[in-house]
Amino acid sequence: MRTLGRLRRLKTTLVPEFHSWCKLQAPNAAGKQLPRIYVTRRIPPDGMKILSQSGLCNIEQWDSDEPVPRSELLEKVAGIRGLYCLLTEKIDAEVLDAAGPSLQVVSTMSVGYDHVSLEELKKRGIRLGYTPDVLTEAVAELTVALLLATSRRLLEAVDEAKNGGWGTWKPLWMCGYGLTDSTVGILGLGRIGAAVMARLKPFGVKRFLYADTGPRPDMATKIPAEFVPLEELARHSDFIVVCCALTPETQGICGNRLFSLMKDTAIFINTSRGGVVNQEDLYQALVNGQIAAAGLDVTEPEPLPTDHPLLKLKNCVILPHIASATVATRNAMAALAASNLLAGLQGKAMGKEVPL
Repeated sequence: MRTLGRLRRLKTTLVPEFHSWCKLQAPNAAGKQLPRIYVTRRIPPDGMKILSQSGLCNIEQWDSDEPVPRSELLEKVAGIRGLYCLLTEKIDAEVLDAAGPSLQVVSTMSVGYDHVSLEELKKRGIRLGYTPDVLTEAVAELTVALLLATSRRLLEAVDEAKNGGWGTWKPLWMCGYGLTDSTVGILGLGRIGAAVMARLKPFGVKRFLYADTGPRPDMATKIPAEFVPLEELARHSDFIVVCCALTPETQGICGNRLFSLMKDTAIFINTSRGGVVNQEDLYQALVNGQIAAAGLDVTEPEPLPTDHPLLKLKNCVILPHIASATVATRNAMAALAASNLLAGLQGKAMGKEVPL
């Protein structure tokens, strides 16, 4: 009887505990059946919230503000179904081979996708999401800020004020170049190029030119802007703003030939990709007075080594790739990249997908 009583008490205690344990384990068991995704960086909270609350995937993440080491990336992608990456990760055949045939979607938190091998994705039938549009306004704002800082020598003036160079008023000291009655040339008239023009127009710009693979009347008529060959744009522009994508055709397109055609009072601005510019040619153009000044938000490589010759020049303003760096913009980019990834996992249309 005593034994029977003990069994009854054990049953009363253990059975509820067993049921509670089963309830706790059920989601975990179900979770193991969800597709695995790998996130290559610590991302803005709006993106992570979408992924974690979706219930559609198991998330593994390189939880750091620094880029994931290549060896870690190659190890962690094995068997994943989705890859959430940034422009700092080179997604090539090696990474895709390491992931294996399970990988069905790559989503990059960037508008550019030159870090991803489109040919390799197409070969494997892997879809690619990206994040255009949401950063247009922020990049356009920063481009105008960089143009003004460069043309009006603002950083140089700040240094003079801090370091004792500010003496008596002089008629031509620290003089730069203004936008009023100027000609502005845009290389690559897409969303960002058009947004830059719209912001510069109120400054009294007299003429807008643009060079592209072909006329873009849908963008140009709103300004208005005139389609011209790149050589003509170089000859006539007081300011050249590079907004084109990095492609095999645009790699190094801004080199000695372009700079030699520009006015010696011209200002060169690049907020697209560093690889569009031949930086050695740019350095020579700035040192030799072929052009007046340059402002860069992007370089090759990134970060630019602190001993790079361009960083020593007073007439070259270099920023650390911050064109999209507003809190709202980065959260919007992260959210769109997350939504693209989830749509790809479900075989649905992405918000923004690169056609392959």
